[in-house]
Formats: sequence, C-alpha cells, structure tokens
Amino acid sequence: MIINNEEAQYRPTIISFVKDLPNLCSLAGLACTILAIYFSITGVYYAAMIGMIWAVAFDWADGLVARRMQGRTGSDRIFGAQLDVVIDIVSYGVTPAILVLSYGAFNPIFLPIAFIMLAASAVRLSYFSTFGLSDESKYTGLALDNNSIALVSIFLLESVLPVGTFSVVLYASALILAALNVSQIKTPKLSGTPRNVVFLALYTLGITGIYTWKLL
Repeated sequence: MIINNEEAQYRPTIISFVKDLPNLCSLAGLACTILAIYFSITGVYYAAMIGMIWAVAFDWADGLVARRMQGRTGSDRIFGAQLDVVIDIVSYGVTPAILVLSYGAFNPIFLPIAFIMLAASAVRLSYFSTFGLSDESKYTGLALDNNSIALVSIFLLESVLPVGTFSVVLYASALILAALNVSQIKTPKLSGTPRNVVFLALYTLGITGIYTWKLL
C-alpha cells in the first residue's frame, strides 16, 4: 500500500498510533504474550496456556475492529499491519519456542526444535507480507495463530500422560505445526467468518476456565 502525497507531508508521532483502537487490541495481545512467556519460563504452564489463547483472541479482535472502523488513513492501515506482523512473530514464534525449551528444562538438545519453530514463523510471516493471500483468498501455509490454538489443546494431555510420553507428543506436534506453516497447503482466513469468531470466543473462555481450574 502506498501513502499518498498529502499523508506523506503530515508525519504523525510514533506514539500517536497507540490511541488507534485496533493497535490497542494488538498491544493487549502482546501483554498476554509477555505473561505467557513469563509463566513458561517459571514453569507455570497452565497460566502460560491462558496467556497464549488470549493473545490469539486479541489478535483476531484487532482485525475485526479495524475492518469496522471508519476514517482510518492509509498510514493507519500500514502501521497496524506492520505492528501485527511484529507481534505475531513474538506471540506465535518466540512464545511456543520458549514453551518447548522450558518444558525440556532448557536442555540445549531442544534448541534445534526451538530454532525450527521460530524460523518457520519468520519465513511464514515474510512470505505472507510479500505475497498476501492466494488467488483463492486463502493463506498459503498454516496461519501462525493456529499454532497457539492447537498447542493449548495439546497441552491438556500433560496431566494425563507420563512426562516422557507427553514430551514426545509436544515436540512432535511443534515440528508438525512448523512444517505446516511453511507448506503449500491452502487454509481459509478463519478470523473473517463470524461463526469462527464465535467459536474462538467460546474456545478461549472454555480453555481459560479449564486451565484456571487446574491452577486452583
């Protein structure tokens, strides 16, 4: 997207974009991500799962709000898209990688898995930023928000499987998701359908309730 001459002559301050409601949603998601990282590092994994799923919820919310707002300029849209991409690499790349490392007691043997996850996220986002949606208005490769949606469900097995078995499940799932992220499969834009938004809202509340109960 190209900023027109009139907008280019007026260059707003950096902090002025924070008052934009979609960007506030994005930053709220980043706050949830920071909590998820913190609780992953400290080993409070159930709290980390809550942070991860709420990060997805706010990520979907920023797009929904942006599409319904009137009067947003081209620079508003460009800034919001760039902010979203930067936050996505933290939420869906860094956070799952730290989760894997933490669950493996930060043993260096798990560094390759963490790198693969993070690299796949970076490549996936770079590809999307370059080419956007496919001709069928679908994503090429599994969208990164699905990683967190899947991982918080997979982690429910942690309390019913032996530690060794669950570790294999977690690490295998992480690698499979990374492979899907950079694959050529076509997946729909889930956040664009009202039914999926309702499903995510219910899923977020349900996951929050389950993991809150596990914490108590």
